Amino acid sequence: MRENEPIMQMTDIHKQFPGVKALSGVNFRLFPGEVHALMGENGAGKSTLIKVLTGVYSIDEGHVTLDRKPIQIGSPQEAQREGISTVYQEVNLCPNLSVAENIYIGREPRRFGRILWKKMNQEAAELLRKRMNLEIDVTQPLHHYSVAVQQLIAIARAVSISAKVLILDEPTSSLDRGEVMQLFTVMTRLKNEGLAILFVTHFLDQVYEISDRITILRNGEFVGEYMAEELSRIDLVSKMIGKDLHVLEDLPRTAASSNTAENLLEAYSIGRKGSIEPTDLTIRKGEIVGLAGLLGSGRTELARLMFAADRADSGKLQLSDSPAAIHTPRQAIDHGIAFCSENRKTEGIIDDLTIRENIILALQATRGWFKAIPRKRQDEIADEYIRALNINPPNPEQLIKNLSGGNQQKVLLARWLLMNPKLLILDEPTRGIDIGAKAEIQKLVLSLAQKGMSVLFISSELEEVLRVSERIVVLRDRKKVKEMSGEEISQRNVMKAIAGG
Repeated sequence: MRENEPIMQMTDIHKQFPGVKALSGVNFRLFPGEVHALMGENGAGKSTLIKVLTGVYSIDEGHVTLDRKPIQIGSPQEAQREGISTVYQEVNLCPNLSVAENIYIGREPRRFGRILWKKMNQEAAELLRKRMNLEIDVTQPLHHYSVAVQQLIAIARAVSISAKVLILDEPTSSLDRGEVMQLFTVMTRLKNEGLAILFVTHFLDQVYEISDRITILRNGEFVGEYMAEELSRIDLVSKMIGKDLHVLEDLPRTAASSNTAENLLEAYSIGRKGSIEPTDLTIRKGEIVGLAGLLGSGRTELARLMFAADRADSGKLQLSDSPAAIHTPRQAIDHGIAFCSENRKTEGIIDDLTIRENIILALQATRGWFKAIPRKRQDEIADEYIRALNINPPNPEQLIKNLSGGNQQKVLLARWLLMNPKLLILDEPTRGIDIGAKAEIQKLVLSLAQKGMSVLFISSELEEVLRVSERIVVLRDRKKVKEMSGEEISQRNVMKAIAGG
């Protein structure tokens, strides 16, 4: 194979699930001795493409070649036999086994059927020293070592199986800066040995630090392949979210002004190691504050800290100028904070309960399960919010799992509005719902703010954040990088802040 030829090529790949076109005409190439970043926002098709390449999913159309030979991969085991190895964000090794056992599991050196432990340990130690620059005791159980070291052990196992292609899926998400640099040193060494590395990350700084080539997907479609040195950060962001910076027009913003309002919530240096760096945030009474940034920028992580869904390990909160001890979601609710998670299916609705039961859930929880809300009062509450939010079908006894995404979202909003919160945190409240329902929810958010409720609003759709927010906080690579308000707010300025560099 000539140097300028790809070792692996995917051409016109299509993959469809019931009602969803996950990949449509996607092309992807990997060259030996390169780190190739696969970029795209949530739902772009990155995970599906990797699962197609590794045999988790079969393809509907298109073809894949490796070393210029057509291949059909039917399982991850077949992919590994072909020389395609994957290391996932969550290390999928056995924590109770030794390092050496994890590297050679299923391939242990044997003689007369017996494992040659001494030889296996020596080979494992040599492999880690030569390929990973890692000097550790390979007889220790895997859980004895940090996540960063476990990542390197997983990579060592992958390259020890004669890998031609190494896929690293979000390997840096749980690593600190020093650990990231250690990983990048290993990646550089492996690419210099001729390995083709597919690198998936949400961190723009890391993309430009380690990548030679970038492929961008959007909404399951191929946007383009670029040399990293020839693609500016702002162009990368524009192509990922589908907006050209040079032709952007600001959308009319209708958020009410609350510049003179009192502060409702003040967060000082609130952060969580491996999640988001210490961050300051102020939200005024009746104000909508938008959090903007790419997936993985720290938007959701910050929101979860505000609600104590995750425990902060630094910083403090003040509510209405008084210190607030909020360590659990229950305490957050008691302080008037409500949170609609982005994971509507897993952290929001209860599938097998009715609309009525889902609406009264939070209120019932605050009363305790031995002080049941009378059924008549439940019916009155459900009817009131079904009418107010135009929930369809308007039958309170309908199972929520049978509703559309937009109507499920309205039920969740009803649940929290019933609590009359001071601060409503909305994480992707319009994801996966139709345009009409999106408009209704946006209008509702604006009307709540006009009535004095504070809102922390998160959306991957930049237009949405601009439309409803009076002030916007931009996050990038797990830290706050910009805060803007008034005339400073524009798509151009927000995108520049997101891109950075």
